[in-house]
Amino acid sequence: MAALDPSRIPLSIYLHWPWCVRKCPYCDFNSHRAPADLAALEGRYVAALLEDLEGWRTDAEGREVASIFIGGGTPSLMSGGALAALLAGLRERFPLAPDCEVTLEANPGTVEAGKFAHFREAGVNRLSIGVQSFSDERLKRLGRIHTADEARRAVGEARSVFENFNLDLMYALPGETSAGLREELEEAVASGATHLSCYQLTIEPGTAFAKRVPEGLPDEDETAEMGELVEEILGRAGFGRYEVSGYARAGHRCRHNLNYWTFGDYLAAGAGAHGKVTTPAGVRREMRRANPRAWLDAPLLGRSRVEESRWVEAADLPFEFMLNALRLLEGVPAALFTERTGLPLEAVAPALKGLREAGLLDPDPARIRTTRRGLDFLSDVQEAFL
Repeated sequence: MAALDPSRIPLSIYLHWPWCVRKCPYCDFNSHRAPADLAALEGRYVAALLEDLEGWRTDAEGREVASIFIGGGTPSLMSGGALAALLAGLRERFPLAPDCEVTLEANPGTVEAGKFAHFREAGVNRLSIGVQSFSDERLKRLGRIHTADEARRAVGEARSVFENFNLDLMYALPGETSAGLREELEEAVASGATHLSCYQLTIEPGTAFAKRVPEGLPDEDETAEMGELVEEILGRAGFGRYEVSGYARAGHRCRHNLNYWTFGDYLAAGAGAHGKVTTPAGVRREMRRANPRAWLDAPLLGRSRVEESRWVEAADLPFEFMLNALRLLEGVPAALFTERTGLPLEAVAPALKGLREAGLLDPDPARIRTTRRGLDFLSDVQEAFL
């Protein structure tokens, strides 16, 4: 295994805000109902996020931070003041690239008039709004707390403040038809958004939907047709599909997510946050305690906020790399595999050869990417590297 050069690997920061007004029944993220004392708690949580990041400073080695992503949960529950303190603290601790992409996730049900302007003033330059649907009926079936009109108001507020914003949309929803999806997509295209993330509703283990599957879900054929409709309509409107669920206008791909998918590094802080860092000795992953109170109180009890820290075994690196890189429709240069894992390309040569012969990977030896058929069987292609 060759020595790794961290200076060649992009660095991002992920910050997790764990609270929501109410947990959605399809959500398997680390999110919790907001406590009654959240307004008083947010200052302490922000201070703890910055303390948590201190543990990464040696690993960062002065590397420039290319992107910051504040996810959740519902980070838009934060006040503008708390967010400003958080980003100011980040700037004091890490060198940020002049064009550092700073994304904040927001939900329409937590948007007060003018709140987006406060976020923009604090330093956020990209917003991601969890619209999910512009239909009151489908929003209700999804268990969302906002209405379609609230979603439209949030989009209008974002458009007036941000030049760059994303909308999250879901399809294959209970009771949804292709005609209904077409209307959703047309409204999203007309919204002024520069990026659209379109996710198929999946029933994840441990969620409320897994315990009680909603009625009226489209069947497998209908779902496949809806996926094709998403790509057709958005492509025609100038949104290029560059990742399994990501569609962007020219120049507006999500740089933070691209760093994930190209096996870059990301420092992570907050309840349940997962981070990855490359050192000359190898790749290390860390996971924070998931329970927000346990994460917050850990130092008071003489415990670490880090629940798990482990070096990634060389045998696991090919799968971890491909799990991310193969999501990109353009794939990645074959040389990136060695740069990001330290392993020679020969380590995955048998799997590459078999997948190319099966028509699941592009035959170009200088690039690793799926064919269109391979994308349809992405999980199988990824698992070939286990």
